Amino acid sequence: MKVPLSWLREYVDLPAVTAHEVADKLTAAGLKLESITSHGHDVKNVVVGEVLEIEELSGFKKPIRHCKVETGEATPRMIVCGATNFQAGDRVPVVLPGGVLPGGFEVGSRKTYGRMSEGMICSERELGLGDDHNGIMVLPADTPIGADVVELLGLRDDVIELEITPDIGYALSIRGVAREAATGFGVSFRDPADVEPPAATGTAWPASIGDPTACDRFVLREVRGFDPAAQSPLWMRVRLTRAGLRPVSLAVDITNYLMLELGQPLHAFDRAQLQGEIVVRRARPGERLETLDHVVRELDPDDILITDQSGPISMAGTMGGLKTEISDVSTDIVIEAAHFSATGTSRESRRHGLVSEASKRFERGVDRELPLVASWRAVQLLAELGGASVEPGVTHAQVDVEAARIAIPAGYPSRVAGVTYSKETVVSRLEQIGCVVVDGDDPAVRKGGVDPTGVVTGGSLAARLAVNGDDMITVTPPSWRPDLTDPNDLAEEVIRLEGYESLPSELPSAPAGAGLTEGQRLHRRVGRALAEGGYVEVLNYPFISGDDFDKLLLPADDARRQAMRLANPLSEDEPFMRTTLLPGLLKTLVRNVGRGFADVALFETGSVYRPRENAPKVAPVLGVERRPTAEELASIEAALPDQPLRVAVVLTGEFERSGWWGGGRQASWADAVQAARLVAAESRVELSISADQHEPWHPGRCAALYAGDTLVGHAGELHPRVIEAYGLPPRTSAMELELSRLESLMPGPVEAPKVSAYPVATQDVALIVPDFTPVADVEAALRDGAGELLESIRLFDVYAGEQVGEGNKSLAYSMRFRAADRTLTVEETTAARDAAVVMAADRVGAQLRSS
Repeated sequence: MKVPLSWLREYVDLPAVTAHEVADKLTAAGLKLESITSHGHDVKNVVVGEVLEIEELSGFKKPIRHCKVETGEATPRMIVCGATNFQAGDRVPVVLPGGVLPGGFEVGSRKTYGRMSEGMICSERELGLGDDHNGIMVLPADTPIGADVVELLGLRDDVIELEITPDIGYALSIRGVAREAATGFGVSFRDPADVEPPAATGTAWPASIGDPTACDRFVLREVRGFDPAAQSPLWMRVRLTRAGLRPVSLAVDITNYLMLELGQPLHAFDRAQLQGEIVVRRARPGERLETLDHVVRELDPDDILITDQSGPISMAGTMGGLKTEISDVSTDIVIEAAHFSATGTSRESRRHGLVSEASKRFERGVDRELPLVASWRAVQLLAELGGASVEPGVTHAQVDVEAARIAIPAGYPSRVAGVTYSKETVVSRLEQIGCVVVDGDDPAVRKGGVDPTGVVTGGSLAARLAVNGDDMITVTPPSWRPDLTDPNDLAEEVIRLEGYESLPSELPSAPAGAGLTEGQRLHRRVGRALAEGGYVEVLNYPFISGDDFDKLLLPADDARRQAMRLANPLSEDEPFMRTTLLPGLLKTLVRNVGRGFADVALFETGSVYRPRENAPKVAPVLGVERRPTAEELASIEAALPDQPLRVAVVLTGEFERSGWWGGGRQASWADAVQAARLVAAESRVELSISADQHEPWHPGRCAALYAGDTLVGHAGELHPRVIEAYGLPPRTSAMELELSRLESLMPGPVEAPKVSAYPVATQDVALIVPDFTPVADVEAALRDGAGELLESIRLFDVYAGEQVGEGNKSLAYSMRFRAADRTLTVEETTAARDAAVVMAADRVGAQLRSS
């Protein structure tokens, strides 16, 4: 919403403040500032001139005129001009030499087309008044010669642009913003809607409401003898342009002007094109309408229409029909003002992709009391500016609507804000926005009782919010605030008008024993460990498509294919809740690679959704008038899927970067397994690794991850067909692990390790084993055989070649031994090493390598 400051001052007695100070007050009131634009402040030396003589110059490709212009100076000015829409005797705006136009464009004397030009005759666009550049701006004949055009036309102005959220539709008008500005500055407000139309004497064009759910008030007024050639006055065109609308014609400009000023959309029909009674109803199957944008639209049965005997003539609250449009020969006009359903207009606008200035206002809620006033002001302006005569009748069809009443404890805003507001403050603030406030709890609003302890039970939300000693008040919101529907809305109004800046900035006291759960701590530790390990965290939508199951090569009976389908998916391409984190990660990886990032390592932690067996397909929908019972909560819980927390990584390209320091290292399945070890280390759980075949991993490069006997995940290189299906780089690797299972296996509180003061003893051992032997099995055997003196073990070399025999490999380990109470002897460490080798020989057939 663009608000010219000069227009705002017409209804608010603002003090001598700048546009920025006004914007600050509006921002404090909850309106969001977009920008402030200044107009005309740099314009100078532009005056009114009268064209005395015109000499047509020949020999040029376009018409050129040399004009003698009286500007109120000692002698007339000679000015060259290329426009032809003016004649001798016309009054025009003239920039004198040394003058400046909007944008800092300076004008001087210069020779052009063989003649001296002492200034410039201006068009509307050159003065910053609009986009019309078809000719010179011709002023009224009685405009004083030599008058300052900047003051005369109101060129100097500031425009405050606000972003209007859906809950404050009243601010889509000068009226609404002016009321907020008046409240902010504590000054008087003159309501442009404070007009009393004359008593109706008969009806205008016949009309009725066919569907009360679509419209509850419909008003028609008529004018006759309108002059179609009448031009919109300059002041109106300037205001429309400053507010962001393009002037069209007098009749259309009047409806747009009043819409901006009051917030009530209006529509003008050509009376000659109407046929029979007008009816507001829903669309019928097969109906069509050609709208003002020359598009023939197939209408939906839920669309709200204005119709006559010929069928639809307008999409109510959105756009009029082409057939009944005001034309260059229209002399009799019917003005329509109505109050249409906000939800109906919103759905209609989105259904047809047709967002108009009218639909923006109707879908946010329009003042139901405005149609009579706005239509009366429209016909008055048509008569005043267009020479029309106003017909005395008015058609007023309406459906009775009971005014909303809200019961609220007077102390409720104080409890919400944590600041004490007196009852007088609460009442005065609510009355300031137009509410009618009466003492007491209206029985028609709240029905409830009081239990033996004196606490209010049952009834409305307000009654349940009350505490002992609270004074109840009943509030009737004004018609221009349809967004005020419950006690929380009223509390917000009191708080914002008292000032958000007055709210204390205090952290709430944490209750004893509260804090992060062990699972939350694990979640954070895992994220930090992976980030430190070179991975970048991403957050994907938890939605997947059915095609993802096929791309991942999941068997038909795989549990991951049993996915929850959304009732209202954001996209029909991804209607399922994810059962694995991999699809989202793989798509993000492809997107990054496509943007030129060849070396990528990503991770994500999040929930997956696994339906429970025999669970209800649909969760019960409960009301909000009371707290659900334990049985109702259990029924909702039973319908929810299991939601275990998982962590997954994907990586491709160089995991260790190459550079001037040397070559890097390509990411491989081993890095995916190491990522799982990082996660397990944060949960203080020892992982065991074994070969496995599990989709979507490569059958020969897939590792199963176990914590004890519990399978917690898989890691390895992805299957080539999966890589091809997603368009991934070759040899892409991934890991997925269930954090919820690791959490359940975590040991108790961490005990500080005992640090030995005695030196460490190191023994190296090289073992020959069959090449199919898992390294993890060899390491486990060495650990068990070495006993409690073993502090750590590290694999530092793997060798396969002639020296160890075909089908074998050599594994070299560094084993560190230490005792807590003594310095170990060579005999002790050698004995521990030999015991480890014996255990490895017994379990996996290892042989000690001699050289």
